[in-house]
Amino acid sequence: MTKSKNSKLKEITVELIHHLPYSIFGVVLAFLLLGILNFVVHIAQAEAEMPHAAEEMFHIFHPMHVLISAVATTAMFWKHDNRNVLKALIVGFLGSVTICGISDVIVPYLGGVVLGYKMGFHICLIEEPSLVYPFAVIGVLAGLAVTKSFDKSTQYSHGTHVFISSVASLLYLISFGVSEWTHAVGSVFIVTLVAVMFPCCLSDIVFPMVCTHRYCQHSEEEGRHIHH
Repeated sequence: MTKSKNSKLKEITVELIHHLPYSIFGVVLAFLLLGILNFVVHIAQAEAEMPHAAEEMFHIFHPMHVLISAVATTAMFWKHDNRNVLKALIVGFLGSVTICGISDVIVPYLGGVVLGYKMGFHICLIEEPSLVYPFAVIGVLAGLAVTKSFDKSTQYSHGTHVFISSVASLLYLISFGVSEWTHAVGSVFIVTLVAVMFPCCLSDIVFPMVCTHRYCQHSEEEGRHIHH
């Protein structure tokens, strides 16, 4: 039992290390994108419209986040345990829907409150389910197929996931309380990192791998190719 747990922990550690560069790149790219957007808004003297525009964009990025998360979570599970389709579907669906809500809404909301802002609370999962569930289903189905066609599907889907999650978290902060986020960019960066890194890694890596079967030998095979 102990050997099995140690092997599972080693697998998770290896995957986290492999995905780290993609995670950092995703967060930085999101900040650059929102920084450019903020600059354009400032030049156009349309700061008053920024919260509303950010909310509209949030309702685009949040469903895309759910979609990519479902792909990444399902692909990671299927990569290490391709013997149970139903279990893969359940893991991918729950891992994306619940954890995306935490990443895009709960953590940004709490982060804004801690920073002293009066935050609005908006959960698409309950208030606008049509923005969430269809994308989760499509993402899960795509996740089952992507690992067979793309050798590094989990790394790239995770990197895309982190980028979209970073944008969604920032958009929530801007939409529901922290409209002048560039004045507190350091604090907002920390909130975004917490909102993105832990939930995304939990969804894409830890959660699906904990749910895999105990006799998975994928990491041993992967270890032989780690320097290729």
